[in-house]
Amino acid sequence: MLLNLIPKVFYADIDVGLDLFVRGIGFEIAYQDDSISVLERDGAKVYLMQNAELAALDRPELAIETDDIDSIYAEIKARAPELLHPNVPTVSLRPWGAREFALLDSTTVCVVFRQWD
Repeated sequence: MLLNLIPKVFYADIDVGLDLFVRGIGFEIAYQDDSISVLERDGAKVYLMQNAELAALDRPELAIETDDIDSIYAEIKARAPELLHPNVPTVSLRPWGAREFALLDSTTVCVVFRQWD
């Protein structure tokens, strides 16, 4: 039985990822050493890896589904409004039927928050 899909995001400077996920989204550090940070919040996890070579190859877009997008949006907007993606900076109904907003870090890693109504 599959339980979770946990993305691994590579950064040349892992502090950029920590800023996005810890300060911006509110993840907590569950484990950290020189090359990896394991972050979690509300059962969701992400692994941040310090590796400039792999970071140069891909800047992912991740999606997080939620059942309370308005609360998540208000929380993130109050804490880190500069991380809101310029193309989707507010909760909006998308053509495919989901309400979404997104964050974008300085390396162009994008995190989309999505609620299906």
